[in-house]
Amino acid sequence: MEPWIFLSIAAAAFQTLRFMLQKHLSMGALSAGGATLARFFYSAPFVVALSLVYLAATGATWPGYTPLFWAYAISGGLAQILATWCVVALFAERNFAVGITFKKTEVVQTALVGLVILGDRITWLGLGAILLGLIGVLILSETPGFEGRWWRRFGNRAAALGLASGAFFAVSAVGYRGATLEIASADPLLRAGLSLMMVTVMQAVALTLWLMWREPGQVGRVIAARRTAVWMGLTGMAGSLCWVTAFTLQNAAMVFAVGQVEVIFSLFASVLFFGERITRREGWGIALITLSVIAVVALR
Repeated sequence: MEPWIFLSIAAAAFQTLRFMLQKHLSMGALSAGGATLARFFYSAPFVVALSLVYLAATGATWPGYTPLFWAYAISGGLAQILATWCVVALFAERNFAVGITFKKTEVVQTALVGLVILGDRITWLGLGAILLGLIGVLILSETPGFEGRWWRRFGNRAAALGLASGAFFAVSAVGYRGATLEIASADPLLRAGLSLMMVTVMQAVALTLWLMWREPGQVGRVIAARRTAVWMGLTGMAGSLCWVTAFTLQNAAMVFAVGQVEVIFSLFASVLFFGERITRREGWGIALITLSVIAVVALR
């Protein structure tokens, strides 16, 4: 198995655990913004420590950052904040597994953004496999109990939040890939760690200041929820490090295509931990997405 495939699957597993914790926190004392802050607030110290220890252990020299790195890093970091915020808000609209699946529109959107910004290309067969996954997402777009013509089903709040999160995650992934490519090092772990370190610190500081202004009291609640939130920080760091390292090895659309296994992981989480039920229609959608992931790996 190629390293980027393993990293994509590992990232999906860590991300599922992190979203489970975020859902738990967002259902309690924290707002969507507070649950989003917790993800970055508790990830930042771990990312900084791990990156600096790795830099010292390998004896590598500090490669520095180019102006283009900062452009990619800032845009990617801001987009990730908005994407995470949308996902947390989405949990209140649909069950856990379907919420994650809406987010997976990021695969197709990432392919388009990556082509426009970085010139990343995928084969026609690879694109076909990605579109198969999109069909699975569309099957899951129906709001329970909704009546009316099919295209109106995409006008609901859940669909809007899912599509928005996918768009922001697409920009984020391409931004992170662009940032890692600007670091002058042949070590993918070093490039990923140094990129993630700067971005996560910026995210934590920016979102803390925003919430102090817009939602007074939420920062204190994030600190009070540290016993749960610190695990969200650890899983968030592990997932992000896997994602960003995979981005250094393969274009972001292919990485996210394999990462759609997150839907399967979220299905198990939905049933086992949240007591939610998956309908037959949702099962068909998840099956198509699974087939899409297998095809992407086979046709890469």
